[in-house]
Formats: sequence, C-alpha cells, structure tokens
Amino acid sequence: MANLNGVLTLDGCDLRYADDGGDGPPVVFTHGAGADHVMFDEQRRHLRARGHRVVVWDLRGHGRSRPAGAPFTAERAVADLCALIEHLGLVRPALAGQSLGGNLSQAVVRSHPDLARALIVIDSTWNAGPLTRWDRLLLKAAAPTLSALPRAWLPRLMADASARTPGARADARRAFALLSKKEFVQVWRATVDLLAPEPGYRTPVPLCLIRGEHDRTGNIAAAMPRWARAEGVTEIVVPGAGHISPQDNPPAVSAAIETFLHAGREVR
Repeated sequence: MANLNGVLTLDGCDLRYADDGGDGPPVVFTHGAGADHVMFDEQRRHLRARGHRVVVWDLRGHGRSRPAGAPFTAERAVADLCALIEHLGLVRPALAGQSLGGNLSQAVVRSHPDLARALIVIDSTWNAGPLTRWDRLLLKAAAPTLSALPRAWLPRLMADASARTPGARADARRAFALLSKKEFVQVWRATVDLLAPEPGYRTPVPLCLIRGEHDRTGNIAAAMPRWARAEGVTEIVVPGAGHISPQDNPPAVSAAIETFLHAGREVR
C-alpha cells in the first residue's frame, strides 16, 4: 500500500495520491470502480525500480479520497484526472487504467489528445466501440439490479465476480466495503456515461490492451478483441486472471506494461 502523502482538494474532496518522482517517463495509474490505489502496488514497484515516475491515486469517494464531497460523475472524474496531471506538472504521461480507470483514461485521451503520450487499458471495455442491443439492455438493467441488492452483499459479490485469486478477492472486498451502495451505484452510472460509441474513432497515441483470460465482466471479453483488430494492435491476454488482472497475475501485467513502455520510449 502506497503512502498517499499528496493531497489535491477539488469540489469538496481531498484527492489523495503518491508520486514516486522518478526521472523516467511518467505513468499515471487509475484504479477501477470500488477499488483503490492498492490494486497497482506490484506494477508501481516494478516500474519505479526501472526508473519510471509512477503516480497512483484514489478516485473521489474511493480509498483514502473520502468523503467524496461532490457526487461522482463521469465529467467530474475526467476533470479530476486532468487536474491531477496539471497539479503534478506531468508532461505527456502514459495513462494506465483498470476497468473504470481504463474508461476514464480513454475519455481523457479522447477529449485531450495532446495530454498523454500513451494509453494502457486493462480489463476495460471500448468506450468508442459499437454496443449491441443486448449490451444496451445489460447496461440499463445493471444500476437497478445493484440498487436492489442488500448493501452487506455487495463487497463479496463484486469481489468474487472480479478476482480469481484469494489475495485479490480479499483486497477487493476490503476496498468495496468502503463505499455505500448509493456511492457505488453513482460510480457505476458514471462508468456507463463514459461509453460513447463512435466506431470510426481511433486512439491518437500508442495503445496497449490487456485483459484477464477469465474476465467475464460486461462485454469486455468480446469488445477488447474487436478493439484490438480495429486499432491494429495485439491484445495481451493475462493467463489465470479475471477482471482484476493486476492483482490476479501481477508479474504478467507488470511485464506487459514494461515491454509496451520500453517500445514507446521514443514516442513524443
């Protein structure tokens, strides 16, 4: 667990972050819905040891960035990430995000194409990709379904659905337990709002796509391969991992990110 000794106050929330301050190319990691910065502990150590400037943070209402202050919305989450990058004076960092963090990072690159030098999307669907009628029905039904579940059930249900290994499940339960049901439903709705189909859109920076072999969350298993083909990149499938691949198989995810960043060192 990182010592989140940095604070950026925005819209009634003290956003907590850690900046390792290395001399290498900066990487900003954004966790998924209900999780927190702990998700990337192994990747942070791996990249820091190789000279990268690594930034991790807790989204508003998550981890140590509590209380959330203003309600969690897609627009506010994008503004928070952009403000953090500006606050730290980062020059074209690579943006890496898991699940919601991947959707958020996509949205930032799409709305601010000159802000980042690369995009790493982990266990996340394609924001600009087409949605089938079935996809739309599932998205519409998800928030009411979550609202109907007893609050006490959510951490275990979400953790067991997301992670494959005991350690990843235990940490997911810990993180999910910090959010109220109302907060989690807000976050889920914000995630849906980040989806904006535009099949002709192509990512303007180098793109890395990583997915857990056993990820069955939403349409990720179908959408990410389509996305990889559309963008002409190779999808990286992480053996033995579910939706939280950075914790289910940390070495594989760390190695994939390092290889991608090393290949893109000359990207400006």
